[in-house]
Amino acid sequence: MHEFHILTTVAGSLGAALVLGYVTQRLGMSPIVGYLLAGIAVGPHTPGFVADLATAEQFAEIGVILLLFGVGLQFHFKELLAVWRVAVPGAVCQSAVATLLGCLVARYLDWTWSAGLVFGLAISVASTVVLARVLADNNVLHTPTGHIAIGWLVVEDIFTVFLLVLLPMLFGPGAAESANLAGALGISLVKIAILVSVAFFVGGRVIPRLLSHVAATRSRELFTLTVLVLALGIAIGSSLLFGVSMALGAFLAGMVVRQSDFSLRAASDALPMRDAFAVLFFVSVGMLFDPAQLIREPGLVAATLGIILLGKPIAALAIVLLFGYLPRVALSVAIALAQIGEFSFLLATVGRNLGVLGESGANALIAAAIISISLNPLLYRLIEPLDARAKHGRLWRMLQRKTRRPAQDVCGAHDTVVSSQDRAVVVGYGPTGSTVARLLRENGIEPVIIELNLDNLRKLRADGFACAYGDALQRETLKGAGVESAVALILSSAGMQGSEEVIRLSRELNPAIRIIARAGYLRDIPALKRAGADEVFSGEGEVALNMTEMILGHLGATPEQIDRERERIRSELYGNPTIIKPANTVI
Repeated sequence: MHEFHILTTVAGSLGAALVLGYVTQRLGMSPIVGYLLAGIAVGPHTPGFVADLATAEQFAEIGVILLLFGVGLQFHFKELLAVWRVAVPGAVCQSAVATLLGCLVARYLDWTWSAGLVFGLAISVASTVVLARVLADNNVLHTPTGHIAIGWLVVEDIFTVFLLVLLPMLFGPGAAESANLAGALGISLVKIAILVSVAFFVGGRVIPRLLSHVAATRSRELFTLTVLVLALGIAIGSSLLFGVSMALGAFLAGMVVRQSDFSLRAASDALPMRDAFAVLFFVSVGMLFDPAQLIREPGLVAATLGIILLGKPIAALAIVLLFGYLPRVALSVAIALAQIGEFSFLLATVGRNLGVLGESGANALIAAAIISISLNPLLYRLIEPLDARAKHGRLWRMLQRKTRRPAQDVCGAHDTVVSSQDRAVVVGYGPTGSTVARLLRENGIEPVIIELNLDNLRKLRADGFACAYGDALQRETLKGAGVESAVALILSSAGMQGSEEVIRLSRELNPAIRIIARAGYLRDIPALKRAGADEVFSGEGEVALNMTEMILGHLGATPEQIDRERERIRSELYGNPTIIKPANTVI
């Protein structure tokens, strides 16, 4: 019966998350809202099916580990360094403002200072998942707004990871009796330093070799299993051997894997598992929410929302303007950060488990998260009309005149996406792919090759080609190769499994991209074109063309007759293919 109860909890939770996640997605909100609502629906505070909270929390632990592994895997030092002058002080100052406001609210309600500190810190951290989704949906992920906001959250994420380590030391059992808290913190920081050193100096040599040997087997299941074992093993080992949180171990594991050649494939193969377990994390958080709390303490929820929707954005707006960015960029960053999410839940969960944060505080955070996440995409859509109205005002014009960031940094007043028009993504580096890549480069189009063969990958790098190691069937691999800003996608392998899905995913990421595919047989051409390919070529067709040309030559046909007949057959087989041309280049 126990096993059956576990299955019903997992199935019921995921089923509710699927339905409500789909509904919220269709309504233009983040699916996270649906997952939280699903937790409320299957929780003990609402009628109907009640899932087992203990079981959900056990699966949620895996979700937390994989969630932070993903943060480490996608952590970009370069992005942070590019905007560190505004991101670091901005994240620190805004977090301080939000924490202070949270502490004041807590003290007004007669909470302890420790409860106020945890509550304020939880309010200060925005959701990376929600922010990335909102920026991507509005096509500003690769603009100054996106770079500043992502760099800002990278700083917050790192800060939060260390908070998850420090909170048990500050408020855990025996912390109050410790005569030398500074000494205890020092010892813990030394342990963290040793862990980081071991992770990067030992793990940085061992893990890439291990992944290389596993990848050489060409077994996708083994590679995915290896990545999951590394994430879970390093997280648990960090806790057992060094006494730090599993969150920090998972984050470091992701950073180590990122330094290898296999980061893109790890993201595409293993992180779908992260998404499934992360859903259970959000569901388990929703199960803790008591809707009656809104009736009992509406003022607490309103104050929490006030800090999230007004206090944090005003602080962020002032900081970004202070650093000389355009008012529109500052407004965009401020609104993008006006929400809380997964790390807030992690901090609240740790605070609740330590007995520091009460149920009312955790409930207020969950309620505020649901509302702020729901409103954030809607608020972001107001930036355009707000900017259009405000730019005629005296204050807005004065702020624009005071802008001192260089033109290439602010990317123009309209915050448009800058993308490469001379890049083509080539899937596969066999004889066809290598020839296509060479011709593209010779004619001014920079090829980026997606390849799963390690020997080909090393040859590509030796030849100076940009490449992405991963499965083209995965969205993350295509994004990592730059499909979103490429002028063309070329599938150079005949009969490649999943070609239609690769075409569909690429078309979703970049509707304007020119897609050229290779089919094994003529009968495969219609399916590839239905999937979204612009042109499809087949080995059968090319053989027919070559044989026709040879036969006509032997029969004494003139070059004009051969060309005319070749074009007629080509048109019958393929239609009229379009040649890709880079800007200002004639092929």
